[in-house]
Amino acid sequence: MYVGNLSRDVTEALILELFGQIGPCKSCKMIVDTAGHDPYCFVEFYEHRHATATIAAMNGRKILGKEVKVNWATTPTSQKKDTSSHFHVFVGDLSPEITTDDIKAAFAPFGKISDCRVVKDMATGKSKGYGFVSFFNKWDAENAIQQMGGQWLGGRQIRTNWATRKPAPKTTNETSNSKQLSFDEVVNQSSPSNCTVYCGGVTTGLTEQTMRQTFSPFGQIMEIRVFPDKGYSFVRFNSHEAAAHAIVSVNGTSIEGYVVKCYWGKETTDMVSPIQQQNTVSFAAQPYSQWGQWYSNTAAQQIGQYVPNGWQVPSYGVYGQTWDQQGYNHLHAGAGWTGVGAVSNGGMVEPGQGVNGTVLTNQAGMSAAGYHTH
Repeated sequence: MYVGNLSRDVTEALILELFGQIGPCKSCKMIVDTAGHDPYCFVEFYEHRHATATIAAMNGRKILGKEVKVNWATTPTSQKKDTSSHFHVFVGDLSPEITTDDIKAAFAPFGKISDCRVVKDMATGKSKGYGFVSFFNKWDAENAIQQMGGQWLGGRQIRTNWATRKPAPKTTNETSNSKQLSFDEVVNQSSPSNCTVYCGGVTTGLTEQTMRQTFSPFGQIMEIRVFPDKGYSFVRFNSHEAAAHAIVSVNGTSIEGYVVKCYWGKETTDMVSPIQQQNTVSFAAQPYSQWGQWYSNTAAQQIGQYVPNGWQVPSYGVYGQTWDQQGYNHLHAGAGWTGVGAVSNGGMVEPGQGVNGTVLTNQAGMSAAGYHTH
């Protein structure tokens, strides 16, 4: 673990004594900067669970009058390595047990790898379900994308595509003060049946394609609803876990130059008959407690208004898309998945499913991008 912003009076013995209360420590190495910067140290635990616990227990705690910073340490090789001119491959839909060594071994036959990593949640240390592989040679990267897309790695078929660099976000008070969410915190904020994400804050340039590029790396998207005049959208995934990963990764990041906030969307069947409940879903943002605001039920006179295909929209009005009023199965299919994504971890962004992803199409007995009709 990295422990920074230390007082110059802090010693290795003191760090071992304090951190040893969480779990047995293997070693502690103090780094003193002769240039006048604050010292820092690295603490190694015998067990991963004890290292994980130190972030919650010690980060921000005062030691000899200074609030220390505790986080996962990076390896010296990753700090020195410059791979900006190399060719980066995004690898998505990874099983939770897949490690960096696993994807490196899987992609090694395609050429010399300059860097490889599975992206992890900084708070929990768990995999976010995607990673990156960098090649020295562009042809090797192209070959890996074509050959590895759809292949089984662990218990899942992986997705591959080009990765792009994440643009540096604008420095604002909002970004510096935004709370870092953890997967465990978010996944338990809503019921397991909720797969809808609210994303707000993009006042101009908000499109369905932008949302699809941003959120598609985190799982299969079933439905996207965009409200450009309001500056927010709803993205529905095929699983609760995928939606939770999206909230954790996208919340507080920059989209089209705007810092966005992501919450759980609230799926409800209120105010509809039992027959309509089988075909009706309405979206309303369900924010976290720290924001203290709601984005729904603001216009009582709109209660009871329904789009002819069965979608209930009590607060946001009729969606700005074409709907066929003759029946559920005539809903126009969404646009194909294209492009690359705009959000990731560690300076990378995960792309959309333009190469190996599949487009959800309406099938017999289905409508509204996956909802059963009767």
